[in-house]
Amino acid sequence: MSQITLSKNNIVGRAKQLEALEKYMNSDCSEFIALYGRRRVGKTFLVKEALRNQLTIHFTGRESASLTQQLLNFHYALVDAGGNFPIPTNWTEAFRYLSKFLEKKKEMVKIVFIDELPWLDTAKSGFLGALEYFWNNWASYRNDIKLIVCGSATSWMLDKVINSRGGLHNRVTHKMLISPWTLKDVEAYFKSKDFSYDRSEIMECYMALGGVAYYLSLFEPEKSVAQNINDLCFVRGAELEGEHDRLFQSLFKNSTRYSAVIEALSEKGIGMTRQEIVDKTGLVNNGNLSTLLKELEECDFVRSYSPFRKNAKEKLFQLIDQYTLFYHRFIKPKRNFAKNYWLKVHATSAYSSWCGYAFEKVCLHHLEQITDALGIEGIISESCSWSYRPQQKKNDAIQNNEENLNKGAQIDLLIDRNDNVINVCEIKFSMSKYEITKEYYSKIQERIEIFKRVTKTRKSVVPVFITSFGLSDNAYARKIARSIEMNALFG
Repeated sequence: MSQITLSKNNIVGRAKQLEALEKYMNSDCSEFIALYGRRRVGKTFLVKEALRNQLTIHFTGRESASLTQQLLNFHYALVDAGGNFPIPTNWTEAFRYLSKFLEKKKEMVKIVFIDELPWLDTAKSGFLGALEYFWNNWASYRNDIKLIVCGSATSWMLDKVINSRGGLHNRVTHKMLISPWTLKDVEAYFKSKDFSYDRSEIMECYMALGGVAYYLSLFEPEKSVAQNINDLCFVRGAELEGEHDRLFQSLFKNSTRYSAVIEALSEKGIGMTRQEIVDKTGLVNNGNLSTLLKELEECDFVRSYSPFRKNAKEKLFQLIDQYTLFYHRFIKPKRNFAKNYWLKVHATSAYSSWCGYAFEKVCLHHLEQITDALGIEGIISESCSWSYRPQQKKNDAIQNNEENLNKGAQIDLLIDRNDNVINVCEIKFSMSKYEITKEYYSKIQERIEIFKRVTKTRKSVVPVFITSFGLSDNAYARKIARSIEMNALFG
């Protein structure tokens, strides 16, 4: 079988996905590959650019189009690819024409790319059944068909294709989640476009909009990051006006339920338990909620984790999507924006507070880089949080004749390591080196002491500071075992 070589020069990041895609394209069997991920993240670009001039046929579903319109568009795609067939009257006929077209192609590998697959599954269209028959009864029996399907409607892709219980059950040979870019990817993108942003500016960009390729493609190089954010989000008729609603409507069926969960989570940085979500939103605590939460995780909006030494029932769900956090903090509360609104916000305490909050979430997106910077990439570890609230009644500490633990404590990021060490991470954003004062150092020590006494851990508890520009050199900074700067997150 001839070798398929991917075109990678114009693709930022995606190294793992490109490696996998090239492997699938050159396997000795037919492949059914399903790409999914949030809107605007770059799924279509990845396939079209990587397989430039090698797609046998490419067809895109059209939003809100009738069955007749979708079939006509399919016919045009078949004709453009060199086929000579009449306009199909239904999807079974359309896929029959496709199989006959592919049989006549002389290429050793035939690559079929169907984009925006969910839009083709209109009411009573029979699309999904025809796709199932095409794959199950024809393509899967060959060794030269590479079917790539893609869609932003994540709930549909997961339910109807990837986790299908119907005719496509276990038929997808590979699934591929396309996540937002990392900081390293965003820096590479801006460099490829000749932007002159330094890393602090790229960090501000990431804290507000995350690594969503389309959002970054709207930036103009002659404007600062703050000016771009202002013009994209806080001007009447801006490019991203209404983006939040479009985002959730495109991703999820019955999107109001998903939006309600996201709004609830936006109010509690450390996350919420399942029961707290139910209490806040009024949603029913059943299997549908489990599916909803799983889909939000699949799309990188939410992460779930168990706090330190808590069981699965106490698992927390935490909103980590940068754009959604930014939307609920600054965009949604405002009905009208003053001129240069975002630039004026820069000078307020609200901006400083948001920077600290958003920087923490950026760190959660870059836990791999943090463990690399600590030199523990080869050690099994778990990242979680921990909190303690003193009880009014007598607690175990009093019963053990210890001093009453009458102060609460919270640690937003713990790295619990298998080498008998726990890193307590202090995450601080500042525009210069961060200075640890005597008072703050005492608070850190107090928090660690409470943690050790409440959890009774026998592991070494080591504080780590994660800051934008490092620590200001003083007696207290020298007592901190490890310090990680923002640069490490670009690693």
